[in-house]
Amino acid sequence: MQASVIASALEAETLPVERYESLIRLAEAIRTHQTPQDLFQVLVQELGNVVRFDAVAQYDDALNKVNWHLGELCSAAAKPSRDLPKEETIVWWVQHHQEVVVISSVDDEDRFPRMMDVLRDCGIRSLCAVPMSTAHRRLGSLMVASRFPYTYSDEEVRFLSLVVNQIALALDDALNFQASKRAQERLELLLNLTNSVVSNRDLRDVLRAVSASIRRVMQCDGVGVCLPEPGSDRLRLYALDFPGSQGIVQEGMLPSGEDGSALTALRTGRPVRVTSGELSDDHLSRAVGVKTICHLPLVSQNVILGLLTLGSLDESAFSDEEIAFLSQVAKQVAIAVENSIAFRQIAELRDQLAQEKLYLEDEIRTELKFEEIIGNSDALRRLLAQVETVAPTDSTVLIYGETGTGKELIARAVHNLSPRKPNAFVKLNCAAIPTGLLESELFGHERGAFTGAIAQRVGRFELANRGSVFLDEIGEIPLELQPKLLRVLQEREFERLGSTRTMRSDARLIAATNRDLAAMVDGRTFRSDLYYRLNVFPIRVPALRERPEDIPLLVRHFVQQFSRRTNRNIETIPSDTMKALVRYEWPGNIRELQNVIERAVIVSPGPVLRVPLAELTSRVPVSKPPEMNQQPTDVYASGDAKDMRSMLEDTERRQIVAALEQAGWIVAGPKGAAALLGMKRSTLQSRMQKLGIRISRSAN
Repeated sequence: MQASVIASALEAETLPVERYESLIRLAEAIRTHQTPQDLFQVLVQELGNVVRFDAVAQYDDALNKVNWHLGELCSAAAKPSRDLPKEETIVWWVQHHQEVVVISSVDDEDRFPRMMDVLRDCGIRSLCAVPMSTAHRRLGSLMVASRFPYTYSDEEVRFLSLVVNQIALALDDALNFQASKRAQERLELLLNLTNSVVSNRDLRDVLRAVSASIRRVMQCDGVGVCLPEPGSDRLRLYALDFPGSQGIVQEGMLPSGEDGSALTALRTGRPVRVTSGELSDDHLSRAVGVKTICHLPLVSQNVILGLLTLGSLDESAFSDEEIAFLSQVAKQVAIAVENSIAFRQIAELRDQLAQEKLYLEDEIRTELKFEEIIGNSDALRRLLAQVETVAPTDSTVLIYGETGTGKELIARAVHNLSPRKPNAFVKLNCAAIPTGLLESELFGHERGAFTGAIAQRVGRFELANRGSVFLDEIGEIPLELQPKLLRVLQEREFERLGSTRTMRSDARLIAATNRDLAAMVDGRTFRSDLYYRLNVFPIRVPALRERPEDIPLLVRHFVQQFSRRTNRNIETIPSDTMKALVRYEWPGNIRELQNVIERAVIVSPGPVLRVPLAELTSRVPVSKPPEMNQQPTDVYASGDAKDMRSMLEDTERRQIVAALEQAGWIVAGPKGAAALLGMKRSTLQSRMQKLGIRISRSAN
């Protein structure tokens, strides 16, 4: 008997210790479980070690929801969580009145009739409900119930109140930790957004990184940024972070709800939250399981730049407090988008300026074929006198001449001697530009004027304002473009392609051609009014064969020029070579002479210029159109042609013999005559056979 009394006393002493230990474990468990669902399961599991109960009910004030748990011995026939409104529950009443409710027997209670019926159906006979609060907030309430009446004495109620207070403190601590962590994550998100705003990375990469950060911090399932398509009011999904979409939602697609909620957000400039009921007709949302969507307009300086869209599989996602924070996030994203647009515009302007610089420096002021006009012949003096006469005026100049005579050099001389010299000299070869692009090159185009016009382009006439524009091969301009050119010459007005705004250009036109424009007028391939407008002051550039006295000067000039360029030392030009060059007809004019001298400098092994005269063929000069005002061209008689061929052959024979003597009469090999002359062995042997040159045996 005495032993049983001692055992009972010891059990009474150890029971509070076990309870308090269980209470400590319960508080620690609450701190480690942060979601409401996990927290209620912890309460059910750990609370049984502290308080006796057969059923538990908890009112969660944050979610405005009652959580129920019925023990195994309770009847499962009743479903209080579905059938009983929370406003008629004891836990809801206790939370709002902050009073403890103890019901020793449900049969004697008449304050909560519907709940008493539900509890009786579940087999519950007594209960105790305690408010769960701290000094800072109300967290809800907790009710424990038993299948037996009169289960909860005053001592049990006091201990249960202590348990609930400890649960409330632990829960408040967990919530504060969550709030602190959430605030820290949001602060980091805003800081990362600010860093992204000032970075120069690609906008799409920035928005993808931002979307991933927003999805992680807001604990949603997908985040995307929708921006308008260029040249359109339609929105496209520009950046996306939605790992669970399984490819159903992709970048480039139209945003979900574009015809409704998205347009509402764009139109009002305010956030729009769309729930599952409103998404019932959205097949895309149903396919990925999204139940809540939030659209936040990207507004900067009262301009809506796009949408920040968040999606969640949770029906209760995006509270008012979260939407307020997301509005701040959207402002930062809007700044990033605005900066990107500004950077893009700056890049376009920079490219445009670079293009204009390319016109003005690389294309316009390209390296000249000649450092100056070389020659002192009478024909050249008459030409320069005409240039000096017309240069100070603003009259249109039409330069005639064969190809390769230096028409561009004369045009540049007209510009340099005019008052327009400080301004641009813009050139364009009309034959080198495709017909479809020629109008854009001359007059420019607006962005989107045609396929491929991704940026605005400044035309040559606009660039040459107050300067001169040189149109080479003007006879190649198509008929449909000639009226617009005529308008620029007469009215000084034009429009860019794709623009209705009339622009003016005070550009002087200098044109050049090697074609018979008068014959083209007769053939109706060139407009007569444009021809007469161009032919105000015609200048004919004489062919090189018409000024043979200038050839030695040009030869020496080109030899010096190419010697410096190729790091050669050419000191002597044989007199026979010079005479042959002077007598040659030069159908390619100065350009042909330049190419021949360049090759001669390259193949000359020593200080003596070796010109491959054998490759020069005599040609009858092409007759010129009568309207060019040219002097009659001498046509060589057959006898003169024979004399020239004889002289060329004699000169070539002497050069080959000199090379053979220098090489010790060795034809092939690295030091043979063929190598010295820059010719193949077979070619040299063929020329030797034709010229009757035999190897001197005495030299061996």
